[in-house]
Amino acid sequence: MYISARERQILEILLTEKEEMTVKALADEIGVSGRTVHRDLKNIEDILIEYELTLLKKSGVGIQISGSPEKIRQLELFLFNLFHTEYTPDERQTIILCELLETKGPVKLIGLANDLNVTTATVSADLSKLEDKLESFGLSLIRKRGYGVELEGDEAAKRRAMRNLISAYLDESEILSLARENIQKRSTQQTNTISERLLGLVERQKLLIVEKVVDSIIQELPYAMADSAYIGLVVHLALAIERIQKGEGIAINKAYMKDQQSSKEYKLAGKIVIQLEQVFQIEIPRAEVAYITMHLKGAKLWYDNEYLMEESSLRVALKVKHLIDQIEKMVGIELTANRSLFEGLVMHLKPAIYRLKQGMGISNPLTGKVKKDYPELFSVVKKAAEQVFTEYHVPDEEVAYLVMHFGSAVLGRRELEDFKTLVICSSGIGTSKMLVTRLNKEFPELKNVQNVSLMEFKKLRDSDYQLVISTIPIPDYHKEYIIVSPMLNNDEVKKIRSFINKHKIINSSEKGLTFSSGQPAKTRNVKNFIEQLKTVQGYSEAIAIILEGFELVKIRERKTIDEILYQAVQQLAQKQAVNNIDLVVNALKKRERLGGFGVPGTDMALFHARSPGVIQLSFTIYSLENPILTTGMDGSTMEAKSLLLMLSSEEPDEKALEVLSHLSSLMIESEENTAVFQSGDKNQILSFLSSEFEKFFTEKIDLLRSV
Repeated sequence: MYISARERQILEILLTEKEEMTVKALADEIGVSGRTVHRDLKNIEDILIEYELTLLKKSGVGIQISGSPEKIRQLELFLFNLFHTEYTPDERQTIILCELLETKGPVKLIGLANDLNVTTATVSADLSKLEDKLESFGLSLIRKRGYGVELEGDEAAKRRAMRNLISAYLDESEILSLARENIQKRSTQQTNTISERLLGLVERQKLLIVEKVVDSIIQELPYAMADSAYIGLVVHLALAIERIQKGEGIAINKAYMKDQQSSKEYKLAGKIVIQLEQVFQIEIPRAEVAYITMHLKGAKLWYDNEYLMEESSLRVALKVKHLIDQIEKMVGIELTANRSLFEGLVMHLKPAIYRLKQGMGISNPLTGKVKKDYPELFSVVKKAAEQVFTEYHVPDEEVAYLVMHFGSAVLGRRELEDFKTLVICSSGIGTSKMLVTRLNKEFPELKNVQNVSLMEFKKLRDSDYQLVISTIPIPDYHKEYIIVSPMLNNDEVKKIRSFINKHKIINSSEKGLTFSSGQPAKTRNVKNFIEQLKTVQGYSEAIAIILEGFELVKIRERKTIDEILYQAVQQLAQKQAVNNIDLVVNALKKRERLGGFGVPGTDMALFHARSPGVIQLSFTIYSLENPILTTGMDGSTMEAKSLLLMLSSEEPDEKALEVLSHLSSLMIESEENTAVFQSGDKNQILSFLSSEFEKFFTEKIDLLRSV
């Protein structure tokens, strides 16, 4: 029995779906017209008859395969074991690209045509369709009659294409499982063929070894890595070793490499390279160290509490504010007061912009679904992103992540608390927030929902949670958990409801119906309680130091920026906040050379630095009677009437950094906030800071109590 690739796709979709599906939905998913699907359904009905199955058609509802579970299973097994001689256009193009990436030199069209069981004209048409995709990686095709076809581009671009292909076709849990030699098989033989072909780009044993080396060294990072970033690094290194062994070298900008050598990430990257050289008995070029550094730096997630103290962070915050303003105007919903949205976007966009700037590419397996389920919001966010991020090309994958953040804000959220629910999303905080919002909406009884990455989940004990909801399969985890999509469809809602109801019944039968006039004493883990006290102390000390040390100094005479900075640091030395004036001034000047400190749209310039010459945190505002010319964070020249100075020690406490980050974001969160900082009124500023820090502190305490 002959089944075409498209008929196979339709059958697989219908067998996977539990409810009726419209012809239009089928056509959209496959990427053909409704008329084409109707034509294919005639042959599909003949196939179903052979398995004693029928195609139910409900007018206005959709179509569905009906029959005994045993016969449905037989058809699934037939499809699974089917040797496919026909590929979909997308599959063909993927196989062609794999072949071009693996082969050094030209590939004959006739050879590709024979492998794919198509004509050379079809291969030629596929190559034409591939050219746009290749251009986005910085690659091009050389096509000559009698010569064949060859991929042209540098090694970095080829590796970028390989990583993109792997991440597009294989989810993160599959790659993790593969690295541990426990491959998660897909539902069809054909998908496995594509997966196997893609994973042929990297030898499995290499993935396993690289993963062990990386896992042992990244523990030294001062921040957590998202699963996607961790896997991206593992795949990058495995590809690098594969290519080095084939004699393919890579180059990097020497100035960039020199600039990175003082960073913690560069030192860790060096350790990774040394271990890999020993294991594989190869010499790894120094350029690879810089590329690994790039991955480690791009991996800073929302855990990174120093994001607003970094030179580029306030620029990101300004971009976020502009983006929120634009989308608020377009959708007509008030969003500027949503602090969670603002913070979530800043946390997400800093590493994302870094990756875009470095040309690392972004993968988002949910892009297609987000486009399909939120077409209007996707269009709005894409348009706004193009207006705000004019210096970058923002791909649809990144737009989809932004849609998740805004979708979460538009849906809103409620406070919840009951048994502990873990939400595992490896694709980023936007996915997690959207899923948590949907959970909050559907299950108001869930009042203790926590987002964790797959890497964090492995470190938890079973007693730390009662319900696990994940957007990805969890490798090597055999207890009950529920796999859902971030959008949470009806079937998934029913599964979760069933689990919750079962849990309530079991708990009731175990505890019995007992009544008590008083509340039972809540047992506490003493060690955890002490840690919570230390955390609270860290926040309160940092806030107290900033509020007690805050000064507003009016400078009436005309001075240069250097003179103002020297005077400012000298005064802080007299207050014993600084013990080395020259060291701190030099740190400020060095930071200024990296980029402007003027805050666009205001008359403020925010100078900030870390230095071993700083003894304690400080925040001071200098009100200038004679404005100074300075460079804005957007590169423009602007006048500053207020100079804000924020200093910390070289290695500040994590809680202190979080407090400073909060202070930085307050400055540009709204026009009202900015007006307070520009007011030149010390009492008004202190009153505002006290009020905002009180809210911040209360939120932190509430968060600790809920854990």
